[in-house]
Amino acid sequence: MTPGGRDFPYWLVAACLIGAAMFAAVLGDPTSRGVLVTLMQGVKTTVFVTLISYAMACALGLSLALMAGSGSIVLRQISRFYVEVMRGIPILVLLLYVAFVLAPALVAGWNALGLPEARTRDFPLLWRAIIALFLAYSAFLAEVFRAGLQSVDKGQIEAGRALGLSRWHRFRFVVWPQAFRTILPPLGNDFVAMVKDSSLVSVLGVADITQLGKVLAAGNFRYFETYNVVVLVYLTMTITLSIVLRRFERGQRRG
Repeated sequence: MTPGGRDFPYWLVAACLIGAAMFAAVLGDPTSRGVLVTLMQGVKTTVFVTLISYAMACALGLSLALMAGSGSIVLRQISRFYVEVMRGIPILVLLLYVAFVLAPALVAGWNALGLPEARTRDFPLLWRAIIALFLAYSAFLAEVFRAGLQSVDKGQIEAGRALGLSRWHRFRFVVWPQAFRTILPPLGNDFVAMVKDSSLVSVLGVADITQLGKVLAAGNFRYFETYNVVVLVYLTMTITLSIVLRRFERGQRRG
């Protein structure tokens, strides 16, 4: 890297050329082309799972971070307990636990309240997967938010208090704008990571990219072609998303 400057993104040029060559090969092969068309149906599921899970995880993660900085020892301990427990459980194990233990327990609790009877099989596997991902990532995002909030100079918070700003206004106009610039890169990294970890929902039979790839490979026995297309689709999504997030980060820094 040159002093005061940035390297030209040769890696991006190479990635684009390799990606274009791979897409050309896929479109030129009937089997691979058929796989790509089928996987496009799974892209919708992957995007849906990622967006909903991440939005819910951000909301809970920010709440946990605020609890961790609260003056109440009860709220601080609850936040710490949740974060440590969730970070200690592998996401795949949590996915299976939510799907086959927590979901039936929720249905049983619903029925115990005398509400209209529900059956466990009516609880969609897609939403069981979303709940598991959101619970897992909320613990990681809570630490990201907590670090960002703590990075704000306390003198500025005291200045806001001296100006008569309420706690909400201090957070809205003083703390959050500065913390957001700090936490934006790790938030982006976790979003990209969730796109990849969403492939874990395939263990429940949710028809995402990975699951459709598994079904196709089991049916046509063309593992090489099928999984090459699966990898290509995921790489296209994650690299494109990374580039967009970096541009957004640069815009925020200039702002």
